[in-house]
Amino acid sequence: MSKKDDKKLIVDMISESEFTVQGHGVHTAYKEITDALRKRKDIDIEVNSDRPADIIHIQTMGLYSFRHLMKKSGKKVVSAHIVPDSFIGSIKGAKYWKPLGRAWLKFFYKKADLVLACSGMVADELINDMHVPKTKVLYNTINMSRYKHSAAEKKSARKKLGLKDSDFVVMGNGQVQPRKRLDILIKAAKEMPDVKFFWVGGIPFKNLGADYNAMQNMIKNAPNNLTVTGVIPLENVRDYYVAADVFVLPAMQENHPMCVLEAAGAGLPIILRDIPQYNDTFKGDAVMAKTDDEFLELISKLRKDKKAYKKAQLGAEKIAKRFDSSAGAERLVEFYRSLI
Repeated sequence: MSKKDDKKLIVDMISESEFTVQGHGVHTAYKEITDALRKRKDIDIEVNSDRPADIIHIQTMGLYSFRHLMKKSGKKVVSAHIVPDSFIGSIKGAKYWKPLGRAWLKFFYKKADLVLACSGMVADELINDMHVPKTKVLYNTINMSRYKHSAAEKKSARKKLGLKDSDFVVMGNGQVQPRKRLDILIKAAKEMPDVKFFWVGGIPFKNLGADYNAMQNMIKNAPNNLTVTGVIPLENVRDYYVAADVFVLPAMQENHPMCVLEAAGAGLPIILRDIPQYNDTFKGDAVMAKTDDEFLELISKLRKDKKAYKKAQLGAEKIAKRFDSSAGAERLVEFYRSLI
């Protein structure tokens, strides 16, 4: 090991979600990688610090983060969790100000010494469309062991959530916004009245959320066998994964969603929409729906077909092994050291 590699790196992790809006995937991704780095002896890490550092790793794109990006000292690493299309169906009026958002992201990313894209498709867009050449891929990861559980824990979680042992439970997770397609689970709940459905999440940006009133009405008029939890603390989300039988994310656009990783850690069969963003991450291991109606068909199949259910569980196990946070932290430290 060289002296360079033996040096303990001082890292300042910057995330505006510490003091602004939480309840979204960017905050979860930041928390997971920060916790993984804290376990390492070769990293001295603080959050939102003004101390001199070898690496300033920025997770969010606001003005507070920009101030840290413009510091003279320290190499700047920016995690690219979002691309311009992420705004559409997420924030009110995004189709009108998307060009401005795109210009800001491009300007922000190009100021970094290294940009870490959360998937291959995000990296491709940054490099080839937004012309951000200093881009590498670092997939989101989580501590998978946090979501592993015993049969007794499942029973306890179900009791806590008012569920019977015999209930078949389907869950989704994410912000309530048009692109996430909560309406698919609502339709499934109406057609499967004997199945319990949960959507873990709410509208963290409130009135700024896309189609806020329509989303609120959708929640209000959901059938009785579907519960929308609203934004809840991250530590409480685990109960829903432990209690569930199947995880469904019908979103039309995603990058590398943390909720899929959490579901994999819990060993749940995972049903996703067949979109290009998943080609290098989940395709082949998650169950893919090509149409809206196919989501309902696949839920029904996994409920009735034990072989299909077991196969989907094995796919989730592969996802869990691939995206554990210990491997992600090791790769991240390699990126850090390449800049020093």
